[in-house]
Amino acid sequence: MSHENLNDSVFELIAEPVPGPASDVSPMMAQYMKIKQAHPGALLFYRMGDFYELFFDDAAAAAGALDITLTKRGKHLGEDIPMCGVPVHSHEAYLEKLIRKGFKVAVCEQIEDPAEARKRGGKSVVARAVVRLVTPGTLTEDTLLDARANNYLAALARTGDGPLVGIAWADVSTGRFEVIAVEADAAGTELARIAPGELLVADNLLADPRFTGALEAHRAILSPLPAQRFDSGNGERRLKAHFRLGALEGLGEFSRAEIAACGALLDYIELTQVGRLPTLAAPRRVMPDDAMAIDPATRANLELTRTLKGETRGSLLHVIDRTVTSAGARELGARLGAPLTDPEKINRRLDAIGWFLDNRPLREDLRRTLKRAPDMARALSRLSLGRGGPRDLAAIRDGLAVAHAIAGLLVREGGGLIAAPETVERDRAAIATAGAALCDTLGAALAPELPLMARDGGFVAANHAPALDELRRLRDDARRVIAALQSKYADHTGIGTLKIRHNNVLGYHIEVSPRHADPLMTRPLSETYIHRQTLANAVRFTTVELGELAGRIHEAAARALELELEIFDGLVRAVLDDSATISACADALARLDAASALAELAAERRYTRPLVDAGLAFEIRGGRHPVVEMALERDNQGPFVSNDCDLSGDDPADGQPAHRLWLLTGPNMAGKSTFLRQNALIAVLAQMGSFVPADQARIGVVDRLFSRVGAADDLARGRSTFMVEMVETAAILNQAGPRSLVILDEIGRGTATFDGLSIAWATVENLHEVNRSRALFATHYHELTALSEKLPHLMNATMRVKEWKGDVVFLHEVAQGSADRSYGIQVARLAGLPPAVIARAREVLTLLEKGDNSRAVKSLADELPLFEPRSGPGFAAGEKSAAEKALEEIHPDALSPREALDLIYRLKSLL
Repeated sequence: MSHENLNDSVFELIAEPVPGPASDVSPMMAQYMKIKQAHPGALLFYRMGDFYELFFDDAAAAAGALDITLTKRGKHLGEDIPMCGVPVHSHEAYLEKLIRKGFKVAVCEQIEDPAEARKRGGKSVVARAVVRLVTPGTLTEDTLLDARANNYLAALARTGDGPLVGIAWADVSTGRFEVIAVEADAAGTELARIAPGELLVADNLLADPRFTGALEAHRAILSPLPAQRFDSGNGERRLKAHFRLGALEGLGEFSRAEIAACGALLDYIELTQVGRLPTLAAPRRVMPDDAMAIDPATRANLELTRTLKGETRGSLLHVIDRTVTSAGARELGARLGAPLTDPEKINRRLDAIGWFLDNRPLREDLRRTLKRAPDMARALSRLSLGRGGPRDLAAIRDGLAVAHAIAGLLVREGGGLIAAPETVERDRAAIATAGAALCDTLGAALAPELPLMARDGGFVAANHAPALDELRRLRDDARRVIAALQSKYADHTGIGTLKIRHNNVLGYHIEVSPRHADPLMTRPLSETYIHRQTLANAVRFTTVELGELAGRIHEAAARALELELEIFDGLVRAVLDDSATISACADALARLDAASALAELAAERRYTRPLVDAGLAFEIRGGRHPVVEMALERDNQGPFVSNDCDLSGDDPADGQPAHRLWLLTGPNMAGKSTFLRQNALIAVLAQMGSFVPADQARIGVVDRLFSRVGAADDLARGRSTFMVEMVETAAILNQAGPRSLVILDEIGRGTATFDGLSIAWATVENLHEVNRSRALFATHYHELTALSEKLPHLMNATMRVKEWKGDVVFLHEVAQGSADRSYGIQVARLAGLPPAVIARAREVLTLLEKGDNSRAVKSLADELPLFEPRSGPGFAAGEKSAAEKALEEIHPDALSPREALDLIYRLKSLL
């Protein structure tokens, strides 16, 4: 599909025509249409009492997506108006489904009491307004988010015709905010690392061929916006206003493209939150060379965070995750997604892991305490957006309490600090006294049992506010007072079954059975008891005394709730005033969780500390594939066979050239792809600051990691498997350098043999002479092994196998040398190809191995016409088997059922 077509279809903003008000529509429907016209790109959740209702095309789309009933209400221009609805109390479950299916939802609430609307006249409509635009990148509710993963909103911006583009990304649910400037052709790599939930892009970029690939890969999450929203001047003003700065230099040095991206991001957040902004950290500028560059294809091939099926289970992240908090899991995912390139920073992380590994009792106490830590970052974000409740205040209280407890764990009983690495000590200092006064305030103010929403009341602790306690006593005494009044009325009327009840329509009322109603409607009792309602099985009354009491009870309850909400607002303000400290504390707890979790992983899986430096070494002793190793243990398939790998780019002291390029041969199923991937994963783990699955590892930092492993086509873009392979290989050869690590598997296999061999040959030469990268190159082209004689930095390696009684046994061991054959027929036999096919394949292979392939093929074609039946093993061509002879002697019509069954058994014995 061309980028012009993409611009015309996939990336267009939804803008379905919205019916305009007409003379035959009700005032309520006219109000709906006016609000809908202001939000044409979103489904409108229109609040109607206890339901959110949708109309017209929105109703049809939502009903189909949610699998709910599509009905109708009223008419417009003579046609029925389609309608569907979802309950307010469970709307988040429906929101989740809609967001996951790519919809945006505008939530329209009633912003006044219906009683106020009635005062304006009989046809007045309750005032409503959109209070929030829910989009995939601006979610904050726990029910809509993956607690263990960040949900980023990203913006891609370009200013003028400059070579750089700015990418800004923020997690609205945690406040994390970062920005980077990269070359246009590197945008896809950065977006793959960020993995945003929603991507904002200027509509004029959609037709730019430089961005077609990157935008195509993220087409499902694109939100195109007018180019004016990406103006860098407006972006600068927004940044200054939001962070209350006179000049941007207070935040750092940003390019115009970065400022434009940040401004567009803030503008969109303010738009979707209808004027409210979450607590965002100041944007942190990321440099392109701060992290190992991993292109989208490599991330997918290595299955870092998701498998090729799109599942988390089975990915590297799933295997290494031992975190006990949501924030710690997000921190671990961020480290894995952006492995560092600074040896000093990497080793600081390794120091922390090693320290926790050596202090097992402390590590266990820390992890046990961390399990009690709630997600402070997301609670803080909800409070800042006005969507938080009492439980979010409790999350801040409990998180701070856990932080103080952990700070105490890191101190000896005598008061002296345990000798800790720099990073651990810095995190301890951040949590030691963070929000101590706030923690005490929240602890005193909040009740033990808390409702979800503040409007439900009952969340302020007893004895915290005397005035509130007094109102509660009056409200809570109502039951006793009502019971006494009920007894008084029963004695007065002589009706022992008289009850005082309550409902939302009549409030408090007296209820008797129909046979007891007549006395209350007759003087003198009718002067006291006022008839209100007659039902089939009950008659209801009230009294002046009951009405006055009900008023006092209602007033006390309303005033109590009003006072509680005032206390809630005050507590929220106190939290937001201390938001910077709370955010720093939450980040410190996440880092401590990630570090202690990686230490736990190292202890559990026998990982060792890698030596990471600025050289060109890549020396692995006893390396293992972390995912495959765990899968083998889980399925009781025996231990993983470890292997060594030395791709060091520095020449050794003995004067012999370093073998930075390995040419790996061997049969399928022998473990070539596993060996390639495991060394790439070890590099990723080492540079994210983790111990690695190896006996020993020394790695000079890798600046770019490239992988061309596995076969896949791209039919949507008109690319065959071979074309995809060539595009990815071209990217490697054009971008890889001496500090890169490259793994290539069977380059050239998707085309004619000699074409493929020629491409593979030239690729190996280029990697050796031009790129000079550390590389593993797996192939079935055994002819390539001859290159070791002329390329001094290339070494032949092979996967060891043994033959036993005609079968091949895979040892999964890597050894120096080259394979003498590919054992393809043996592997085909293991896969279950029919014996006749295997036998014929052996004949063909023998003939082909004798020399002139073209003559051999001609000979084979003359010898064997297509579809000629082949003789099976154990009998000559044309000879009939015993079973066939027996079948010729059978007369089916003469067989009884018992004889037919006996015949089947006899034929079976002849096979």
